[in-house]
Amino acid sequence: MRSLYFRVFLITIAVILVSAMLGFLLSNIYYHAKLKSFNDEKLVGIATQMKQFVEQEPAAVEHYLNNAAALGYEIYVTDGKGNDQFYGREFRQKDLDKQAVDRVLSGEIYHGVAEFPSKPFITGFFDNQLSNTVGVHLQMGNASYALFIRPDVILQFGELRIFFALIGAFTVAISVLLFIISTRYLVNPIERLSEATKRIAQGNYNLKLSTTRRDEIGQLAQHFMTMSRELERVDQARQQFVSNVSHEIQSPLTSIQGFAQLVGDRDLPEQEREHYASIIEEESRHLSLLSKQLLLLSSLEQGHEDMTKVRFSLRDQFRQAVQVLQWQLEEKELLLRISVPESIQLYGNEVLLMQVWMNLLGNAVNHLPQGRSIEIRAEETNAQCVIHIRDTGDGIAAEHLPFLFDRFYRVDRARERSSGRTGLGLAIVQKIIRIHDGTIEVSSSSEGTVFTVTLPQM
Repeated sequence: MRSLYFRVFLITIAVILVSAMLGFLLSNIYYHAKLKSFNDEKLVGIATQMKQFVEQEPAAVEHYLNNAAALGYEIYVTDGKGNDQFYGREFRQKDLDKQAVDRVLSGEIYHGVAEFPSKPFITGFFDNQLSNTVGVHLQMGNASYALFIRPDVILQFGELRIFFALIGAFTVAISVLLFIISTRYLVNPIERLSEATKRIAQGNYNLKLSTTRRDEIGQLAQHFMTMSRELERVDQARQQFVSNVSHEIQSPLTSIQGFAQLVGDRDLPEQEREHYASIIEEESRHLSLLSKQLLLLSSLEQGHEDMTKVRFSLRDQFRQAVQVLQWQLEEKELLLRISVPESIQLYGNEVLLMQVWMNLLGNAVNHLPQGRSIEIRAEETNAQCVIHIRDTGDGIAAEHLPFLFDRFYRVDRARERSSGRTGLGLAIVQKIIRIHDGTIEVSSSSEGTVFTVTLPQM
């Protein structure tokens, strides 16, 4: 497996090569579009000055042209009849067309630089071909000559070529080195995150990552820490859930097993046998209720895409819930007020939402002292339906409120266990409300408790 550093090195080299190629292409395009005609015009001016001097001083032509070549020019002089003379560095390719020579001898100016072919990977500035020159007519006495000239780039630049080559080489080498070193600033945190994922996969959620950076790596580390803490919380909740389920199942099973052994005693009096049988029946009902609620909670968590939803009257549903609880309300002499407008319609699963109201109202009835009251109030605000279920009980201590919707949490464990309740009711209520895209909140004081349910109106 290639390391990240090796990949960064390859990418750096590729970027440099591609950048150099693109830079060359763009520079070459600029040369052919702008500089080529400018250079041609400038060389024609220089050639014209040479022509004027040579024609005025024909005796000094050799000395003059040699000096001009020494200053950085490649020169070719011909009479078109085989008498050719070169001055300066030799041309790489003698590809001048005879027709071009004839035209110059006849008095035309040859624009070989301006007319040099435009190709992506050929720059005429450095090609010392004989065709890549400018030519002017030269008259010395009765003899006609054609003078062709182009700059000797190597001679003109001289040591600057080596200087610029060294600058380019050192720039590339230092850039690659600094880039690879600087990648440690990026790679090291990624390696630490990679190591952290391995530790999480092994079940170790106690991670410490540097979150002081203000860039995306720092944000990633911060989100990773948040994810780690959430995974740890979920894992602890899972373990606690398994422990609670085991405990909830073990307790009634132990009772059933013990009392079943007692019932099996033939010498046991009939009255005690009936009493023990009733305890076994009660514990069996508790186990049945627990299994049903666990199955319901599991099915709710697995998804609700296929949940059947209908539109129904909220007031009618509360009336049905109150009818089921009527005997308990009368037994404890509880006063019930319902303030739910007939116009309020909900869109949801009627069975599940009925379970929400039954659970909330049932909790209120079971916990309220005799002679107290319950109020159900609903209102429509901003395309939402807000339902308040308020009781006038003794309230719930503030330290219990954050955990009311946790599975198996009980405010009064001894009383709840003896009542046969499982501690899953409010957890199921919260889940049902959430799958309806709603929220549930609770507040409590010494004057009573209020559950507030907010549901969207579709």
